Amino acid sequence: MQLFNAINFSFPLLASTTETADSSMVVAAVLLSLVVIYLASKVGGELSNRVGLPPVLGELVGGVIVGISVLHLLVFPEAGTDSSNSLIISFLQSTGGLSPQAADSVFTAQSEVISVLAELGVIILLFEIGLESNLKDLMAVGIQATLVAIVGVVAPFAAGTVGLMTLFGVGAVPAIFAGAALTATSIGITSKVLSEIGRLNSKEGQIILGAAVIDDVLGIIVLAVVASLAKDGEVDVTKVIYLIISATAFLLGAILLGNVFNKSFVAIVDRLKTRGELIIPALIFAFVMAYLAAVIQLEAILGAFAAGLVLEETDKRKELQKQVIPVADMLVPIFFVVVGAKTDLGVLNPAIPSNREGLVMATFLILVAIIGKVITGLTVFGQPQINRLAIGVGMIPRGEVGLVFAGVGAASGVLSKPLGAAIIMMVILTTFLAPPLLRFVFPDTDTATDSEKLILDGAAPSLTIEKPALLESETDLRES
Repeated sequence: MQLFNAINFSFPLLASTTETADSSMVVAAVLLSLVVIYLASKVGGELSNRVGLPPVLGELVGGVIVGISVLHLLVFPEAGTDSSNSLIISFLQSTGGLSPQAADSVFTAQSEVISVLAELGVIILLFEIGLESNLKDLMAVGIQATLVAIVGVVAPFAAGTVGLMTLFGVGAVPAIFAGAALTATSIGITSKVLSEIGRLNSKEGQIILGAAVIDDVLGIIVLAVVASLAKDGEVDVTKVIYLIISATAFLLGAILLGNVFNKSFVAIVDRLKTRGELIIPALIFAFVMAYLAAVIQLEAILGAFAAGLVLEETDKRKELQKQVIPVADMLVPIFFVVVGAKTDLGVLNPAIPSNREGLVMATFLILVAIIGKVITGLTVFGQPQINRLAIGVGMIPRGEVGLVFAGVGAASGVLSKPLGAAIIMMVILTTFLAPPLLRFVFPDTDTATDSEKLILDGAAPSLTIEKPALLESETDLRES
């Protein structure tokens, strides 16, 4: 990710824009872009929710529709387009009298601003995920869930990376990035289905949920490593070892120091009396941690995730979770819609001969994504009556976690258009397939018990699971 570089370049771009066009046109372009983004996310999320799918998928598909693949309302220079391809800029030209040169400047500045907002969105998303992850419950899930999680990361990563390099001739860094995207598991989607069929508190359900939480942590470390490799464009074994050690040490160090920091944070917050007395200090801490992660050549999102883990241990956790939700509601949809908008699904059109390799690549990734998770159930031992297939199927959906990988890969520029589109297709299909497959592998679909009852907030749909404590609030984040 190039968040800090993007910020450095955004303001000069805005300054240069004002030399050739009224700065109000830049603001107008950004505002129209946000209107398109929020409409696409809301309509897509609502439609997806009504058919029983996670809203995040609807936001992604909404982004695909308004982006380079369909409507060309929201396009970006890195897709090889210019201002003439953007309907928003064309509309401003016809209504504001922009010259072609001024239109190009406005288009460049608008794209930079929206990209920065999208990257802020993913930082907030990872902060919220960390804030919703209970470390004590994570450490108590046991060896079964740990084994499932490790195999669920190693198997698809190795198969995907080696397969792309040997079968398709993909370079080492993009192949590693695509392999890393295969490691993700969306805990929110699986927990929702398990709750609906009354299996959340079963042995299989507990193993799936515990393994998915561990997958989140391992996945963030993997993402930090591969994103850093993408900046250099080559694989240096020494640097890989450094990045793995530094990413792990960063998380562990943040958690250990958090025990000391927590009391100071609460003491400071209790002394503040003006608006934002809790959320502003929390965001300051999250952004400082994100900056420190970037400084040591890791990803800013790793720092935000670590900040969330630290603040999760404070007495202000529940109140902070509620206050972060509106911030996330404003910024996170920008990230998901932008990921979809930048994805050119036209490169997978089988009617064009040159696109067929990309389609085959997408099929390969989907197969590896499914098989690489299904085999995790085989690692469960000492429980002959357990449904191992159900455990494997429960690990399949990539959901919003997979989209984070796709978004970071697109921002880094390391992924080719076919490979980027193939990863998006993998995320979409695994997320679509998981709910019906889970219902199929659990033959007895009893109604959910009271302790697993879904509670939907009428104002802003969110998912609360009263038991187990491991995911008391995590699912709110993933399904809201």
